[in-house]
Amino acid sequence: MSKIAFILLCHKDPEAIIRQARQLTAAGDVIAIHFDASASRRAFNQIRDELADDPNAVVVTRRVRCGWGEWSLVQATLNAVEAAVAAFPRATHFYMLSGDCMAIKSARFAHRFLEAEDVDYIESVDFFDSGWIKTGIREDRLIYRHYFNERNRKWLFYLALNMQRKLGLKREIPADLQMMIGSQWWCLRRRTIEAILAFTRARPDVMRFFRTTWIPDETFFQTLVRHLIPETEIRSRTLTFLMFTDYGMPVTFYNDHYDLLLGQNYLFARKISPEAATLKDRLGALYASGRDDFQTSDEGRRLFEFLTGRGRAGRRFAPRFWENEGSLGRDRELLILACKKWHVAKRLAGAIRHTTNVPSIDYLFNEEATPLPDLGGIQTTLAKRTRHRRALMRMLFDHFETNRLLICLDPANIELIEDFYADRSTTRLLEMECEFSDDYLIGHARRVGLAGQEASAEALVPLLHTVRYDISFESDRLRVAGFANHLRLRERASAEDNAEALAAFLTIPQDKARGLADLPHLFSD
Repeated sequence: MSKIAFILLCHKDPEAIIRQARQLTAAGDVIAIHFDASASRRAFNQIRDELADDPNAVVVTRRVRCGWGEWSLVQATLNAVEAAVAAFPRATHFYMLSGDCMAIKSARFAHRFLEAEDVDYIESVDFFDSGWIKTGIREDRLIYRHYFNERNRKWLFYLALNMQRKLGLKREIPADLQMMIGSQWWCLRRRTIEAILAFTRARPDVMRFFRTTWIPDETFFQTLVRHLIPETEIRSRTLTFLMFTDYGMPVTFYNDHYDLLLGQNYLFARKISPEAATLKDRLGALYASGRDDFQTSDEGRRLFEFLTGRGRAGRRFAPRFWENEGSLGRDRELLILACKKWHVAKRLAGAIRHTTNVPSIDYLFNEEATPLPDLGGIQTTLAKRTRHRRALMRMLFDHFETNRLLICLDPANIELIEDFYADRSTTRLLEMECEFSDDYLIGHARRVGLAGQEASAEALVPLLHTVRYDISFESDRLRVAGFANHLRLRERASAEDNAEALAAFLTIPQDKARGLADLPHLFSD
């Protein structure tokens, strides 16, 4: 009879992790939990202490500080697998999960499914020929060494990559391995897991190779399983139901997706929204329910493609497939720096980034060339950024792994500001009131196309009143809108007054705010 050892990688919400573990072990299965070393020790102790009396749960003590795309994710998985192999000698299958995964079938159904065929379930396709990678670097993941994380040290990541390209420092892929790629959510038999662990001890050269590949959690197990196990014993699919949007982001499921999820030919699903309390309760009870009357139609992906292609006129699953996903998140804080003089706002944003470590992005809705990470294509044009502004911002919060983010906006973008203020996240607005000389206004008129570059300064004098009024009107609109947390930094104000506004805007001590307010040439043209 099958017995599943779940390998759970998680980094937050200890109460939910404890509940998830108890729901899975209630049906007689077992679980090994790796709680990210970057999370608090208190949260780790809470999980360990709460589950200490459960013989079917083990909490991994060799914690790893995990980073997206890094070897650390594979190492954390190996640590959890080794703990599970040692603690649960009767486990027949090992199933990878995250804290966002939940069962969409009962344990009885899952066990029968796994017993029906003596095979491994892991998506595993050829790295070079399959076209599995849709965006970003491809073979460069493997043939160059990666020591920095692209998400939080982007400049160093690409500097190191480009230097290796320039110096011709390509490396050879281990000759006896066919590189494979696929989803990191697998279910492997015990003998496969034991073969992988033996391989890791016998082949330090392969381990060194994978430690400096980029996103190895999509290649390591996928390659080794194909290397060690006959093809006839591998099913190249995941048993975890997940979907991605056109921009490469996982679709999140909510309370009204219960019936849809149960109809899929999978055992688990991700990602379940943390706010979908009813869905989580129903799915939590499902695993130990003993049900086996599931009718699978596998319509999830087709339905999602249909809905996203036609817009949300229908109400089949309520308006949340992507609309709720458009929220930035209740616990997040968006800081908006509004200034007509873009160079002035950029100067202050750079100083804020240096002083507070709050990530900042300059005029991403105004300048096409604003440096942005690869977010699956949503960032490529101003039209896309504006049309999917909340989704874009949510992805940026996730990319920088932060709950606070600063952006620069032109005061003319009041519709964007209104939309962000309508979100359930916290939004703060700091308006920079600059003085505008005639020379600056003439230059502005030329930049925005009100006057040609060949027009003389004398010919532009009649335009000055109109341009000055337009800038003043934009500022008045911000005031009339009555935005909460709307603060002002004035060129004519004293450093003390400006420091007070900065302290409130950034929620930082007065001395730090004073250092920003005293920034040399802050308002200079």
